[in-house]
Amino acid sequence: MSIVVTGATGQLGRLVVDALLATEPAGSVVAVVRDKAKAADLAERGVELRVADYSAPETLAGAFRAGDRVLLISGSEVGRRVPQHAAVITAAKAAGVTQLAYTGILGGPEADFVLAEEHKATERAILDSGLPYTFLRNGWYTENYTANLAPVLAHGAVVANAGEGRVASAARADYAAAAAAVLTGPLDEHLGRAYELSGDVSWSFAEYAAEVARLSGREIGYTSVPAAAHLEILVGAGVPQPFAEILVDVDEAVARGALAARGDDLSRLIGRPTTPIAETIAEALAGQAPATPAPAAS
Repeated sequence: MSIVVTGATGQLGRLVVDALLATEPAGSVVAVVRDKAKAADLAERGVELRVADYSAPETLAGAFRAGDRVLLISGSEVGRRVPQHAAVITAAKAAGVTQLAYTGILGGPEADFVLAEEHKATERAILDSGLPYTFLRNGWYTENYTANLAPVLAHGAVVANAGEGRVASAARADYAAAAAAVLTGPLDEHLGRAYELSGDVSWSFAEYAAEVARLSGREIGYTSVPAAAHLEILVGAGVPQPFAEILVDVDEAVARGALAARGDDLSRLIGRPTTPIAETIAEALAGQAPATPAPAAS
């Protein structure tokens, strides 16, 4: 039996592998990757590599073995994920895996925004397959926002159409630690479970802007704009229209409170409080090159 992580060279996948290697022998960990070269460092640490591609079902036939505990990390190609995930589910069932954990989205079947639809369809496919499952319904990564600090610092503004909505985010590493916990813990504790994973503390965009300002020493404010105006700003900044529409829709969901839930599933699984947003902001700021201030976005 091995612990298998798909998408293991992605941002979340690498953190899951790191978390597993902190407690498990390297020989028991398998990384499913599209490109072996990108996973050379994992192989050097003793992790077994299996090459497969979500978009090439024939490659998935050798990705899993009977008895494996598998983490299906959702694909990054929005609009193509349902058939991609279905191919993984089919391969996992054919192999006879012991557990299929899936990184879905907070709220599961109750989530009411566009980005949730493929996750909901994947959960239904897993249930229909009869596979022993664990659903990891991840809330927002704080890094979803801190990765975009450069324009915030340049313009002195956090811009969103989320109104006064709140986000109970956590660091990506927190979600990775939770995944490692369900892949290594007693099966009877985790099979057939759906975990709603979110940060211990929720924050508003005004509070986020104030924290960026405090830690950066710059004047940063929150500019709340209508959805149509935000879409225009994003597209004007070079964000592809379909993705910009998704971001605007997510902000609308934030305004409705869809990402504000604060349960204890995440902190309980990882055995500690979730990472404070200030810590993630500080790490992101430390990696920022000096920015030249520009006129505030309007």
